[in-house]
Order: sequence, then structure tokens, then C-alpha cells
Amino acid sequence: MDQNEINILKANGCFAEDWDKVHIHPDSDLSLIRNVEFEGEVEVGVLDRKRYPRCMICNSLLADSKIGDGARLRYIAGGLHNAIVGERVEIENCASISFTADSRCGVGTHVAVLDETGSREVIIYPGLSSQMAMLMARCRKSDAARIREDISARIENGNLQVAPSIGARSVIRNCGPLRDISVGHDVIIDSARCLTEGAFINNLPEGTPAYMAGPGCDASGFIVEDGLIDSGTLLRNCYVGQGARLEKGFTAHDSLFFANCSMENGEACALFAGPYSVSMHKGSLLIGCQTSFLNAGSNTNESNHMYKLGPIHWGVLERGVKTSSGSYLMLGADIGAFSLLMGAHKTHPDSREFPFSYLFGDPQGATVVVPGVMLRSCGLLRDEQKWPVRDRRKQHPGLPEFDKVICDVLNPVTVDAMINAIDTIRPLLSKPADDDRYHRYKGMKLSRASLERAIRLYHLGIMKYLSRFISDGELFPSINDKNFQISPQESQSIRWIDMAGLPMPRKILDEALQDEKDSEALAAIFETTFADYQPLQMDWILNRMPASLRLTNREILDGAAEYDRLVELDRTTYREALDAENAMLRL
Repeated sequence: MDQNEINILKANGCFAEDWDKVHIHPDSDLSLIRNVEFEGEVEVGVLDRKRYPRCMICNSLLADSKIGDGARLRYIAGGLHNAIVGERVEIENCASISFTADSRCGVGTHVAVLDETGSREVIIYPGLSSQMAMLMARCRKSDAARIREDISARIENGNLQVAPSIGARSVIRNCGPLRDISVGHDVIIDSARCLTEGAFINNLPEGTPAYMAGPGCDASGFIVEDGLIDSGTLLRNCYVGQGARLEKGFTAHDSLFFANCSMENGEACALFAGPYSVSMHKGSLLIGCQTSFLNAGSNTNESNHMYKLGPIHWGVLERGVKTSSGSYLMLGADIGAFSLLMGAHKTHPDSREFPFSYLFGDPQGATVVVPGVMLRSCGLLRDEQKWPVRDRRKQHPGLPEFDKVICDVLNPVTVDAMINAIDTIRPLLSKPADDDRYHRYKGMKLSRASLERAIRLYHLGIMKYLSRFISDGELFPSINDKNFQISPQESQSIRWIDMAGLPMPRKILDEALQDEKDSEALAAIFETTFADYQPLQMDWILNRMPASLRLTNREILDGAAEYDRLVELDRTTYREALDAENAMLRL
């Protein structure tokens, strides 16, 4: 700048220790720069109201920073330090924004998920999927360590880093201090209290605004990627994924929230919240467990602490678990898919073999299981229909979807569990009940009547699943199907696993891990498996169904029709009860 330009800036209340280090674009209108203190090397782009009607810089400190064209910077009390600001960025009424040279802005943070002592850490990075996170948290420790090393190397090489900058057209206003916060393009941050070592990543097309942080948010060691934290959310070492929303004073540390999670009011510690996990109530504590498609009732409480050894317990709530108000679960435990948990459970139940069940806690804290009864609930069909509609990722065409999510209630994982449940129940029924009229299995209590009913319900559920694959010709056409036998070894080889929202053959995953595939190759395998889900299902059906279930199309359709009648009866019963309540309340 020449002396005349310096004099204009001085007349506007500006100050610099060394004007030679201040570089302002020659096309800028210097009258738009007022009461600004320049410190170190500062570069300012074009400020021209004809091109950028809102642009100006005033009442701020700029230190060793680069400001893009058309910026609007006002009232930054503590100033911008070592910042790179994109074009048309708006920053107003903020305490300070600063960057340090070696900061990764939250990328590479180790999240001590599940086991709070840190034995199952997940490294967070841009594009983290629920499937990759589950590998780091749940697979054999030697494989998990190798995957973490590969991801750490990719971060070191710069392949998974975020820019320590503020992206084009972003808006930051009314905020407290922001330190080492990477802000992507078109991100809106409004009235956050304090943000440290984190990243807001917007994968929407350029020019599409994304509101990502709202009033009172306080976060450190985090990544928010196509998600939202709002209204007093408090985070420490967390990943908030695509379509996830954390708000209304929700607090969390060392937790992961994947596609379309909704968390309000409560608390999470070491939580692996897979897709569509929901907790909306005050007093709810989700701790040390993995979930997906969860619906947590008010005052849901979990315990992971062993006082002699610390908080080492953790558990799994399989796909679709619901917890009632005031439910309590002592970890470790594994609750079967689409089960309803009620009361206090203090004996570490493992009900994986009984999906679609009611689980009651008796006065002593033991678990009473009513297997299969959820299958006749009309709510299951509603769940399956509502999840795709509520996929917030679908509202934005062009947004890449990192989490591979299959919303099917009946899928090879849950159907396999039903087949195994029938094989488990029959031997139980061949023995007399205990003196209290309960059969006991792995510490759980089951009545004889509920076991007999479960065989029928599981059979009808399997028929409903198979009916979806009937087209032209018999599903099981061979005359030898009735003599079909499957050995335990073969059963294991065609076993499926639910990878945090993606049901897939266990064999595909095991072979990839045995071949020591790197993280990119593993991600590609999840992509391929997701794309091939339908033909893989058909192959599983033809190889897994035992002789007792290899029925004619007519028999399968009759079973599916009976299943539908049970569901419709449940719906009718609820509607009649609702009509009676409405009539009672009518003026």
C-alpha cells in the first residue's frame, strides 16, 4: 500500500505495527475498513459493495490472517489469529477465532467408546461410517489396531485432514471463543458458547447452507459432519454424523452418533449410537453400549461400573430395541433385536436368541422373557415404513451417504435368530418347568405358555419374510428340499451380522479381515455388500432354510396371511381402545 492508502486507513481508526505487512486488494474500497488493528502478515481480498453488498471489516483485530473477497467481519473483540477466511464469509460479534500451526481441528481424536477405559477406541475423521467405526470398536483387537494404524497413517499423509480455515459463505455470529475450529463452506454457527479442536464439515453442494451449531453449544475434540448440535449441547470427544441432531441440553462424551440419530435432554457416555437411535427425555443415561434403531423411553438408565475395576462393562442393544420409561439395565448385556425392555434387569441378560420379545424385570432384578410377542405388533410395520421417510440425508440430493443403512425389520440377521430360537425352544419344552413354573435359560425366565406361542409366532414371521421373495415359480422348487439338511459348520459359514445398520454375510467380513484389507478396501466392501443386498439375501434363503421351512409357495403365503391377520387384529384392538378413550374425553 502507498502512504495515501495508509493515511486513509489511519483516518478510519485503523492501526498496524508494520504497514508493510498489510496487503489489501487494490480494488477494495478502503472506507469499508474501520477501527481495525493489523498484527503481523495480513492479506485482505476485494471489498466492493457493488460486487459484495454486505462486505466490510470493522472493530476487529486481524493477526497473521488471510481474508477472502467480500468478507463481512464486525466486532471480533479478541480478533482473528492465524486464520484463513474464504470469500463472502460473515463473522459478527464473536470473542475470538484462532488457529495453531499444528492443529488437526478434531480429526484423529480417539473416542473411548463402549469401554470407557479406552480399550476399544475409535478414531474419528471426515467420512467416518458406522460400519468402519464398528470394526474399530468391535472386531478382534489385533485387527482393530491394524485398522486404526492405517487410518492414522492416512491422517498423517493428509488424505483425511480438514482445512484449518473458515470456508466460503460461512456465517459465524454471536459466539464465544473458537479455537482450532475448521468450518466448511456454507456452514452457519450461531451463538455457540465455546468451541475447541473440532470441525464442521458440509458435504452438500457448494452454495447450500447448513445450520450446524446453535445457541449455547460447548464442544471440544469433535467432528460434526452434515449434522447439527443446538440449544445447549455439551460435547467432549464426539462424532456427530449425517442427519444426526443433538439438542435441548444433551450432553455426551466419548460417543458416536451416526445417520439420523436424534438426541435431546439426556446424557450419553461411551455410547455407540448407530443409525436412527433416538433418546428424547430428561434423566435418560445411555452409557457403554451399542445401539441402532433404538427408541429410549424416559429415564432409561444403564450401569457399566464395577467398583473394583472401574467402568469396564459394556453391552449391545441389537437393532430396533425399545426401552420403557424407568427401565434399568446392568451391563454387560446383549438384548435381542426389536425387543421391548421394561423394569430393572440386574443379571446381565443375553437375549440375542429371542428376538422380538418383551423383557420384564422381576422384583429381584431377574429377566422374564416373553419371546416373539413383538412380531404381532402393528408398530413393527410402522417402524419399517417411517425410517426411510425420516432419512434426513435424502432431503439433499447430491449428498454422499457414508453410513450404509438397511431399514428392513425382517432380514437375514433377525430371521436367522428366529430359526435358531425355534431350535432352542423345543428342547426347553421337552423338560419340566422349575417349581415356580418357569423354564430357565442362560439366567432368564420363560413361561411354558410363552414358549409354545413363540414357536408359532416365529414360524409366521419367517413365512412373512419368505413371502416377499415369491415371484414366478416355487421358491423352493426341488423335490429334495424336504430332505434338505444343513450342518452346524455350514450354518456358521452362511451366518450374517448386523454391521451398525448394514446386515451382511459374516464370511465376507471375516475374509476381508483375514486378508488384512486396509481401511479403504474395507469401505469398498461395505459399499459392494450394500449394493448387492438383495441377491445376497436370496442366496442366503436358498442355503439357510432348514427342511421344516422349505415349503410350497401356497404354504408360505398362507403363513404370511395369518401373520398379517395377527398384525391387523393388533391394530384394530389399539384403534378401538383409542376410540374409547376419545369418547370418554369428549365434551
